[in-house]
Amino acid sequence: MNDLSPLRAVLGARVPALESGAAGQRRGCPLSELRDRLRRAGLRPTRQRLSLGWLLFGKGDRHLTAEMLYDEAMRAKVPVSLATVYNTLHQFTEAGLLRQLALDGSKAYFDTNPSEHHHFFLEEEGQVLDMPDCGITVDSLPQAPEGMEIAGVEVIVRLRRRTGRA
Repeated sequence: MNDLSPLRAVLGARVPALESGAAGQRRGCPLSELRDRLRRAGLRPTRQRLSLGWLLFGKGDRHLTAEMLYDEAMRAKVPVSLATVYNTLHQFTEAGLLRQLALDGSKAYFDTNPSEHHHFFLEEEGQVLDMPDCGITVDSLPQAPEGMEIAGVEVIVRLRRRTGRA
């Protein structure tokens, strides 16, 4: 049984695009584990959620936009609309399976590692990288408004390439 068998089971054997390229490097959770993961998060494991979940979580921790996932789905012959991809990403985020990152005003990035951690954002490339755990501390947080509490603090370090000046 190869690593595309679970996705074939979801899509009814419609995954020829995944058989070329980096498919041999694909290491994801088995389909039954993905179904259980969705159920534990309170989501019904529909065909579209399973297909998109397989694409999302089958490549380890990474950061992507809805458009990037939609492009992957199209290459994998997963029959979904861009609106369905957005809805699924937001459902996964609300269920705690993803983290939404506010990095660029024009698009949202989603992190398949929902644990609390910090990021580098390469502005010119639009690429997000996990920051190594280096013990960043944030001191002197402001008092939360009445009736509110601070849910978390996220540090995003924006990077750009140096110009020719030394």
